[in-house]
Amino acid sequence: MTRLSRQTESQPDVSIRRTLFVAAFVAFWMLGISARLVYLQVSRHDKLVARAHQQQQDAIEISPARGAVLDRQQRELARTIDTTSVFVAPDEFRKDKKDTEAEITGAIECTALNLASLLDLDRKIVFTQINEARNSGRRFLWIARRIAPDKAKLLEAMALTGVHTRKEPKRFYPNGSLAANVLGFVGLDGKGLAGIEQVYNEKITGEPGKIFIEKDSLGRAYESTEVPGRPGQTVVLTIDQSIQYQAEAALTTAIEQSGAKAGTAIVLDPHTGEILALANAPTFDPNDVGAASPAARNNWALQNIYEPGSTFKIVAFSAAIEKGLAKPSDHIDCQMGAITVAKRVIHDHHPFGSLTIAEALAKSSNVAAIKLGLRVGDPAMHDYITRFGFGSRTGIELPGETAGMIRAVSRWQPSSIGSVAIGQEVGVTPLQMVAAFGALANDGVRIAPHLIREIRNASGVQVNRPNLEQRRVISQETARALRGMLEGVTLNGTAKKAQLDGYTAAGKTGTAQKIDPKTKTYSRTKFVASFVGFAPVNNPAVVIIVVIDEPGGAYHGGDVAAPVFRQIAEGILPEMGVIPDTDFRETELIARAVETPAQIARKQRNEAKRIQNERRQEQTRESTMPRVAARDNKGREIVYAVAASNAILMPDLRGRSVRDAARACTRLGMQVEARGEGGRVVGQSPQAGAELRPGQVVYVDFGKIN
Repeated sequence: MTRLSRQTESQPDVSIRRTLFVAAFVAFWMLGISARLVYLQVSRHDKLVARAHQQQQDAIEISPARGAVLDRQQRELARTIDTTSVFVAPDEFRKDKKDTEAEITGAIECTALNLASLLDLDRKIVFTQINEARNSGRRFLWIARRIAPDKAKLLEAMALTGVHTRKEPKRFYPNGSLAANVLGFVGLDGKGLAGIEQVYNEKITGEPGKIFIEKDSLGRAYESTEVPGRPGQTVVLTIDQSIQYQAEAALTTAIEQSGAKAGTAIVLDPHTGEILALANAPTFDPNDVGAASPAARNNWALQNIYEPGSTFKIVAFSAAIEKGLAKPSDHIDCQMGAITVAKRVIHDHHPFGSLTIAEALAKSSNVAAIKLGLRVGDPAMHDYITRFGFGSRTGIELPGETAGMIRAVSRWQPSSIGSVAIGQEVGVTPLQMVAAFGALANDGVRIAPHLIREIRNASGVQVNRPNLEQRRVISQETARALRGMLEGVTLNGTAKKAQLDGYTAAGKTGTAQKIDPKTKTYSRTKFVASFVGFAPVNNPAVVIIVVIDEPGGAYHGGDVAAPVFRQIAEGILPEMGVIPDTDFRETELIARAVETPAQIARKQRNEAKRIQNERRQEQTRESTMPRVAARDNKGREIVYAVAASNAILMPDLRGRSVRDAARACTRLGMQVEARGEGGRVVGQSPQAGAELRPGQVVYVDFGKIN
């Protein structure tokens, strides 16, 4: 009785302990679960959500639509078009968990065969890529990017297992190779790799969008959602599509005709620094970059340097005039074409004697340029070189620009001034040279050349406009004096082929020998021919440089590059609305050289008898002759007496300027020889009204009219 009662009393204690144990276990279990849940929900939440999305959802980044590139007239130079790209989801080849490996492999082989036949791919390579992607757990595999529209339609109609398409933007250049070196191109990923596309890639690109693809437990896609990106900004260039086309056409023709290695042409507005055209030859089509050679993709206008030769003489001449060391009308002894500088003899292309400073520039005298350089001195010469922008980058909005090669004065040799003054021992780019001449055309103020006019956002609102860098290089008076002297180069110097119909023109030719890499000396067969000019002379609308590398046959700048300048200028000036300032082409020139008294006397004796006979005939007919009139560039009338036969009679040139007299005589087809100094005609032979023979020599005396 007592033992039973004791057992009964102990059972409740055991039950209670067991209950408490179970309760404690459950409590601890729940606490652990709760802690785990808190850990997963708080600490691991983001990672788990991402993992779930990775298993259930694929995210494909969509390349954003790149902003357009426009010319100054809002015409498209580069735009983005929609194309179709093909990709494969490797995990979709297993349609059911019961599918065997052989069935999956067969499905992949079937898909690979169809893709290869339609897209012109290798079947084995496509099969291997898909199979390897499936085995490695990849869920996305590109097969072909930006396929042709007709193939995209056929592919979508085939509804192949695991194959999907998506719209993808593609860069398109509607004008083909036009301005290719300016625009650049993009890679397969849509990233700019050259030109404006590279420099402004971040602004043009915009923000990418995404496509989210929802999948079931077997990895099969059943729904997709697209989040659009933000389009890129629009870049408006200073380039004019029409001017660019004409520059490229003229340059390409010149390269083909001369058999040259390469060339460049740049058209600049000197008053704004805007580049209206920048052409290179050879060039390439940015729609098919793979077919282009590295040389064709090179932007020679700003990446390659060359010795400029005589075009560089503007530095010595302008420095001497600016410092008051010379005037255009001063005489300089050209020493019959030879000068010695530090025991080095430098020759002219022709033995000149005494010339005015203006004549020396027109005839491109090396001796005169060197003498002026010696007057200026090494330090000041270097200062003016840098003032014109040589030796530093222009800051053009294109990649790869070189600063050229201008040595510090401390590194000049005693004979260096003899080389630098005539454009040797220096290296420049065509862009630097056209900007330097732009300073002359803009009354001595150099404005940095640039290509960007403005940048707009996707809504068309302007968000950026360039700040123009400008500085005075020389005074207005010096710049205008140089402009007049450079007009003499086209009137009676080395650039006769640069004369324009309807417009006055000025400029400078250059013919530079290239360094032979084998001998390390100047080559006798390889040259760089160039011409830099502007028009009209008094108020230049454009500055144009043409540089031809290694022309075959004729190689002088006046023969090879000047005609290209003429072709470009005559094509674009009327289109730009520039008012003509002359009525006809100047084919013959007035020679402004001062003749010796003996030369004048000899020519006068030779013509004396003929003139006397002509005068007797003139006097009997002059009073009854009808007359016709033309006007000079200032609107003043020049009267021509018409002969009874097909000949034309000599006009009265007295009081006319050098330019007007030259035009009047060259229009008649006469050979002109000038005598004396001064800006107005004070005498002429034959006299007014004399009947002229074709090709007859006309003597014009110049002097000052009080």
